[in-house]
Amino acid sequence: MDYFKFQAQKHLPKWNKRRLTQDQQRLLETSFNFNTKLEPDRKFQLAQELGLPPRQVAIWYQNKRARWKNQSLEMDYKALQLRLENALGDNKRLEKEVHRLKQELDKAHKMLLSSSNTAYSSFSSLSASCDEDGSSSFLDNSKSCLEKEFYACLTGGEDQL
Repeated sequence: MDYFKFQAQKHLPKWNKRRLTQDQQRLLETSFNFNTKLEPDRKFQLAQELGLPPRQVAIWYQNKRARWKNQSLEMDYKALQLRLENALGDNKRLEKEVHRLKQELDKAHKMLLSSSNTAYSSFSSLSASCDEDGSSSFLDNSKSCLEKEFYACLTGGEDQL
């Protein structure tokens, strides 16, 4: 018979775990917000104030720290996710800008090629006339004008001509 009593007592908890009242939770939360680590003196003081076993107070702190860590990890994850979304948005905007600038560059190259083809045909007829009279100042002026036109095309300032 003593054996069965011993086995029954073995499974009984040493203290009766009860739910905390709102006042007890509030006091524990306030204490936790002040210091997330529980010093032994503080544990016994809280246990006495709350009418709880010190072990229950220690376990509450342990659980609270675990929940607090998970919440902070979730907040960090959300902040990183927001930064990633912003970076991806910036990347997309910059890719569009690069595409637009490449199109402008292609346009400028085409204008330069068409200008140089036109200028070449003009230059060849001018060089023939320059050879006849020995003067090349008109050719130099045309080349300078083409360079200014190309620069204005690249900078978008046609009024600078």
